[in-house]
Amino acid sequence: MPSIHALSSAAQDRKARLAQLKSLKRKQPDTTEDQQDEAAPAPKSPRQESTHQSSEVTSKYLSGRNYDAETRGARLGFETAPDEGKETLEKKASALAAETKRQAEEEAKANQPLDLFKLQPKKPNWDLKRDLDRKLDILNVRTDNAIARLVRERISGQQKAAQARAAQASKNGGQQLSSSSQSGDVEAMGIEGTTLVEATNLREREDEEEARREREEEEALLDGS
Repeated sequence: MPSIHALSSAAQDRKARLAQLKSLKRKQPDTTEDQQDEAAPAPKSPRQESTHQSSEVTSKYLSGRNYDAETRGARLGFETAPDEGKETLEKKASALAAETKRQAEEEAKANQPLDLFKLQPKKPNWDLKRDLDRKLDILNVRTDNAIARLVRERISGQQKAAQARAAQASKNGGQQLSSSSQSGDVEAMGIEGTTLVEATNLREREDEEEARREREEEEALLDGS
């Protein structure tokens, strides 16, 4: 009997505790549901879902070698060369090959026999012309000096003749006529003298140009031999 009474009392106590717990749960707000609602993500639109799915498919089935998934376009390649600014073995090998090829070409040219068909033949009188030009250089200088002296003498003679004509005209009493004729003679004499000087200078330049061309031809012949 006492054991049955103890069991019944224990059962009553257990029921009372359960009823108390139920009443407490009814009074306490449901925080777990609120936390779950906050943790749950917002519903996605169909467009966002399709975009997300397409990006997943792109990253899954494409390797990315020729297609850029971020820009959704073709991959244009490297922005800069991988070996830019670096000393690689390939560059050293290419430089060494180029240097070896250049040395081989130089050796082949050095060992190549002389081609007689490529030699430019000289004129039979090239040595006589060379010696003659050396002697003519002195004569050309003397000739130019003589021409300049003759031009100066002719100009001075024309000036003296103009002065003599002016003096003769003044003696005859025609002061105005003599002055006009004197100015005309002097002007004509000046024009003629200027023309002679220009002609002399032009001839000297032509002679110098011809001598220079002949010297260049001789030097070219000597170099070709």
